[in-house]
Amino acid sequence: MNNILELSNVTKTYYLKNETIEVLKGVDLKVKKGSFVVIFGPSGCGKSTLLNIIGSLDRPTSGDVLLDNIDLFSYGDSKLSEIRNRKIGFVFQFHHLLAEFSCLENIALPGLVNGAFPKTVYKKAMCLLEEFGIADKKNRLPEQLSGGEKQRVAIARAMINDPLIILADEPAGNLDEENTNILLDVFVGLKEEGKTIILVTHSLDIEELGSNVYNLKEGRLYAM
Repeated sequence: MNNILELSNVTKTYYLKNETIEVLKGVDLKVKKGSFVVIFGPSGCGKSTLLNIIGSLDRPTSGDVLLDNIDLFSYGDSKLSEIRNRKIGFVFQFHHLLAEFSCLENIALPGLVNGAFPKTVYKKAMCLLEEFGIADKKNRLPEQLSGGEKQRVAIARAMINDPLIILADEPAGNLDEENTNILLDVFVGLKEEGKTIILVTHSLDIEELGSNVYNLKEGRLYAM
């Protein structure tokens, strides 16, 4: 068995004062190493909730999530944070770069937090900048970059610890067509390098890039 990720009957329910909202109603998913998985669905259907659970940023109401044969939610928050930093790379719709740090510093930060030798981390960060075609932007602050450049920095930051899996939440949601195509070329390149990617989107154009495409509908996941 070559599954890097397995979800079994994952549910997520929010209990409000006068209302119970079932966002996920029993999601099952198996992802093989090196897959490019696209989860499609309209805004508000629970895609981000599902991705946050896969990335251990949120806990399910019930169900199991195994990443690299690790039962994620059998651990407390401190251990989960450690696993997340080592094994999972995140790319969000809003890049979440630190405004006061340069591109190079933003990319290097997760590696430094992980305890890696600074010289090694910065060398790898520079290599990622070169790979994504923005080496000349290494000393610029985020405010000095275009939207597409910010997202490429965000992807490089997600890659710095060589994660097992990359999770992308509407990464092209705020980009024009040209920058969207550049960004998707980056993801395709990562897949060709053998990286495992899960991307959630409401865009049909992006959906066609995935080797495994699913529709999240009424709290359940359906293969397309």
